Parts: sequence; structure tokens; C-alpha cells
Amino acid sequence: MSETLHVSPDLPGAYPRVQDALSMARPGDQIVVSPGEYAENIRLDNRTVLISAAEPGTVTLYAADPLWPVIEARGSLIELRHLRIVSAEGAAVAATQTDLKILDCEMSAASGTGVHLGSGCQFELDRCRVVGAQLGVQLDGCAGTMTNCTISEIVSDGILIRSADPVLRNCVVSDAGYRGVYIYDYSRPTLENCGVSRTGDIGIAVAQQSNPIMRRCRITETGGVGISVAAGCGGQISGCVAEQTAAPGILIAPGSTVEVVEAGRPPAAKIEPVAAAGRQDVARSEDLLGQLDALVGLPGVKAEVHGIIDELQVNEWRRSGGLSVAQSTNHLIFAGSPGTGKTTVARIYGQLLAALGILPRGDFVEVSRRDLVGQYLGHTAEKTSAAFEKALGGVLFIDEAYTLSRTFGSGGDFGQEAIDTLVKLMEDHRHEIAVIAAGYTGEMNDFLDANPGLASRFNKTIVFEDYEADELVAILNTMAEANEYTLDPQLLAAIGGYFSALTRDRNFGNAREARKLFDGMRKAQAQRLRQLRRVPTAEELQLLVFDDLATVLA
Repeated sequence: MSETLHVSPDLPGAYPRVQDALSMARPGDQIVVSPGEYAENIRLDNRTVLISAAEPGTVTLYAADPLWPVIEARGSLIELRHLRIVSAEGAAVAATQTDLKILDCEMSAASGTGVHLGSGCQFELDRCRVVGAQLGVQLDGCAGTMTNCTISEIVSDGILIRSADPVLRNCVVSDAGYRGVYIYDYSRPTLENCGVSRTGDIGIAVAQQSNPIMRRCRITETGGVGISVAAGCGGQISGCVAEQTAAPGILIAPGSTVEVVEAGRPPAAKIEPVAAAGRQDVARSEDLLGQLDALVGLPGVKAEVHGIIDELQVNEWRRSGGLSVAQSTNHLIFAGSPGTGKTTVARIYGQLLAALGILPRGDFVEVSRRDLVGQYLGHTAEKTSAAFEKALGGVLFIDEAYTLSRTFGSGGDFGQEAIDTLVKLMEDHRHEIAVIAAGYTGEMNDFLDANPGLASRFNKTIVFEDYEADELVAILNTMAEANEYTLDPQLLAAIGGYFSALTRDRNFGNAREARKLFDGMRKAQAQRLRQLRRVPTAEELQLLVFDDLATVLA
């Protein structure tokens, strides 16, 4: 027979703390907490217990140790009623392998997660509120229901659903700094009559082979689109409305099988690929190779890219003729100093792959460490996956990729998480994207050593050599012509001497040095022409002279 144990700081015969009552509770007992504030970290391992406030809204449990959850359960059967649970860096409520019921409770976590339910949890959340947290509710490998719950004032995602199949009914997410609901990693949740409003980015985002069912949901005032469904995802969107969101309200990526039924305004939009995979545009590929050849210098790089394209072209001919084709990837390492044209060549390479029908689009997405690495465990995988999905069908260019390895700076483990996530995604989508990792030659070896499978994901390494002085002069001259300037012959000779004398150390910027010098000379010319005290002629407006260089160097 179950008993009721009382917790109160001044009630005779009561326990002073919840943890004290737990130490005496038997399976099935009920713990009733009198009004007040209690500083505790409550650990429930293999317990069966109900913890309830004597009166709704009168009991606050907050973390005695701010690094740990206020309530943490494992392998238990737990019910929480009418409590206010306040955490700092840990979760307010965290559970794994637990049957958990939370009724009419309010959770907050300044730098943590409001409710984090992990593997093996069966849960029921009813009339609960998460107000103020880094992450609102995280459902990870669990199943259950959330009904009539509100999640608001969240720094990142309101609700994160990973490898889980929950049912959310009549729930509202508002004022989330990033996404309202993020569904990923093979999740199959159901959202009915839910609302999302005032988010920094997408209202409801679906990614990584997830198949949600969304019925009669309303998304408003979002920084991104209302609903976004990535390639490879399915499910159903029925009777949902997206208003005051980024256009289009409901965005369906190519390769998604989601069914849109009775969608509200505005209608769902499908992104059509620029070029259908398998169809070749020979004229376009020749034009792009011409653009590559027109770049100043880079003879070795041009030869490598021509070799790759030749092989891809022949492979497509063999495939269309029913012949076998060796397995390969489109991923490359671009090694070399800054300013050597890596980004420009990467853009052309992506467009070449699209022209040959290797990739559906030639879109180019450039990221660096800050775009991939998050602020807490698990956040990095989400950011990296989101960047990867954005680039699907085109090129993902990772600048200074070596900064993701553990050998660079603090937070290296989060960088390692980005690398580990990339390794899996690159293999799963090897024919849907080209990943190009760029950085200094020596440091890129550290990057490739960061994960045992990383080096095998890349087809080859292309080394970009530093530009010679005459090549930098040609680059600067090209910049001038593109901006309708001409260089005096005396100035051209002096610029060659200037570039020859530059120190070629780690800080040498190659083409960036040419850009910096050109911008400086333009400003010097403007100052010189202003001093004429008359309107310059067209020739004077175009001409850069030796004095402009002298002004910059002075």
C-alpha cells in the first residue's frame, strides 16, 4: 500500500528536503511538497514515485549545483505535478529509460535545456510550460505525447526532435532565437493543431530522412520560411498555414516525397534543380573550362581540374553506354595560402559538375568554423547538418577547414564533432554534393588526420601555389580593366618591383595583396584629382599613375 510523505521546512514530522523524503520512500509512494523554494539536485535511479506540490504554483525546485539537472531520472517510473523547476547550466528535467509524466509544471534553464528526454523514454507532458532556456524541449530517441504545452523565450531551438516519434497536440512555440521545431535523423513525429511564431529562422524544419505528419499547424512571423522539408524527407503536411514568413511559406526541396494536402496560404513551393542530373550541357562545360583557363597563373591547378573533368566526362559516356564505372567522389582538398584563387576555382568546379549532369545544381555555399561549430554538445551536429543540407545538389566550400581539428584553439572537441558529422554525411550523400575543404597546405594534413575515414572521403588534393610577381601584376591589371581604369606604363613597372620585394611569409595574401594595392591607388587618385580644382577629363578619371603608388607606399 502506497503512502504519502510530506516535505516542508517547518511542518512537524515532515522531511526538510525532497531528497530526504526519497531516501525513505517505497515504490509507488507519493511525495507532497509544501509551498517554498528548495535547492536540490534530485537523482532518481530505478525509482517509482510521484512528486507533487501541495498547491499548484507554490513550489520552486532549483539546482543546488548549477552544472547538473534539477531532476534527473534513469530506469524509473516518475510523475511530476504542479512544480516550478528552475535550472542554470544543466537541464531542468532530464531522463533516459524512464516512463515520465509531467503535469502542469513550469521549467526554465538559463544556459541549459528545459526538458531533455533521451533514449528509451516513454513520456506524457500535459499543460506544461518551458519559459526561458538555451534549448526548449529535446526529444532524443524517445516516444510519447505533448499536449497543451507552451515553449517560449528560447535562445536556440524551441523543440528538437531527433530519432523520435512523439505526438504533439495543441502546443505553441514562440520567441525562439533559431528554429521553432527542428525534426531530423529519421524522426517520424505527429504535430496536430500546433503553432509556431516569432522565430529567428525557420518555423518547422525537417531534415535527414525524417517523415513527420503535420495537421492544421499555423506558423507566423518567422525569420525564415514557415515550413522547410529537405531532400530525402517525406511525410504529410495537411491544412497547415504559413503567414508573415519568408517566401515561400512552405518550401519543399527537390528529392523530398512529402505530400502537401489542403495547404494554407501561401502554397508550397518546390525548388526545381538548375540542371537535371544525367543531362549534359557540353557548350556550358566548355565555356566554364574557358573561364578556368582565363584565370591568371595556376597552371598546375588548371591541369588537375581539366583531368578531373575529362575523367568525369568519360565516365558519363561509359555509364550511358552500359559500361562499368569505377566508384569515386566529387570531394576535393584545396591546399595553399590565402588569395590563390581557391574560392574562384571551387565555384567554377561546382558549375562544371552541374553542366556535366554530375550534380543537379551548381549552387555554392561557403562556410567556416563559426558556421559549423555550436555552443554546446549536440548543437554542432545540427549546425553542420543544416549547412550540409543547404548545399545539397551543389558545392559546400569549407574555408580554413583545419581549424575544425582538435589541434586548433579551445572548443576543439566541438570542431571534432563537426568533422565526424561531415564524414558520415559525405558518405551518405556522396553523389549529391561536392565538399571542398580548403586551407594552408601543412595544416590540411592535420585536418585529414582528425578522423580515420576523412582522407578516404576526398578524391584528391589540389595544391595552389603562390603567385609570382608578374602574375600579381596581371591580376591587378585585370582588376583595373574590370573597373575601367588604365595603368601608366611607368606604374606597371613599379608595381612589378613592389610585388617582387614583398616578403613571402605566412601572412602573404597573394591576390589579396593586389586587391589591397589597387584599392589604395584608387583612393590616392581620388585625392589627387580633387586637388586639380576642376572637373577631370575622362582620360584622367581612368588613369592611375606612379604618384598614386607612391602615395600608397608613403
